[in-house]
Amino acid sequence: MRLVRFSAGDAPAMPGLLVDGRVYPVADLAPEAPRDIAGIIADWDRLGLSRNALPTGKGLPLDRVTLRAPIARPGKILAIGLNYADHIEESKSAGVTVPTEQVWFCKQATSVNDPYGDVELPKVSAMLDYEVEMVAVIGRKGRHISREDAPAHVFGYCVGNDVTVRDWQHRTPQWMLGKSFDTHCPFGPAIVTADEAGDPHGLGIRCFVNGDLRQNSNTKHLVFDLWDQIAHLSQAMTLEPGDLIFTGTPGGIGFASKPYRPLKAGDLVRCEVDGLGFIENRVVQEA
Repeated sequence: MRLVRFSAGDAPAMPGLLVDGRVYPVADLAPEAPRDIAGIIADWDRLGLSRNALPTGKGLPLDRVTLRAPIARPGKILAIGLNYADHIEESKSAGVTVPTEQVWFCKQATSVNDPYGDVELPKVSAMLDYEVEMVAVIGRKGRHISREDAPAHVFGYCVGNDVTVRDWQHRTPQWMLGKSFDTHCPFGPAIVTADEAGDPHGLGIRCFVNGDLRQNSNTKHLVFDLWDQIAHLSQAMTLEPGDLIFTGTPGGIGFASKPYRPLKAGDLVRCEVDGLGFIENRVVQEA
């Protein structure tokens, strides 16, 4: 199943199921369902939503709706840095060394953006960069989750772009500010449930800028795989339904190019992961 958040006309955004090119409002299928995606994820098993529950001939054609960020205000947006070997190698010129521990930072909820929304080139920097990532969405609350139990705590997956302002990122040892500018966390287009997505450690992952392939790898090359990430994070904090985990970006970022190729106004960035779809964002100058 594919869980989305969408708007149609002037109506507020609402949760829906995307099936065969049509969007079915969750409120029509299960009137008792929570009105937010995180609540639906937490209540998923009880709601019993499935293809068999979809009314014949109903739903809205995909081209008549606008897909929004699947979760408007995630409780946590956790992102791991330096988690593909080729990305570590290309980052050494910036003084990066091979990590022996998982390197984590947060993106703030105000950075959330729609899967096809515009990404702002900030007034305060011209060093804007892209980072395609597979994003895991937590489905079951847990603390001290073992590696073996980690798969049971994942609801599903989507595509993300960890948009980064490089000079702000590298001004200090803490990366949060450079990772949290408004509009710099587009993700979606849908949350693909774990049963449909299959093994998250064998998916092709790519990023294009204006049609030019910049990043091209596979999630099998993660240094710390998703189950290790969940086990590690949950030693420190409780993971909750709707939390996002950005699992790392492969090599090919603009900052490592020679010459450096920052994003500029007008650029179109497309990020895709096999089986999860794609997101596409136009870079615009901050007003």
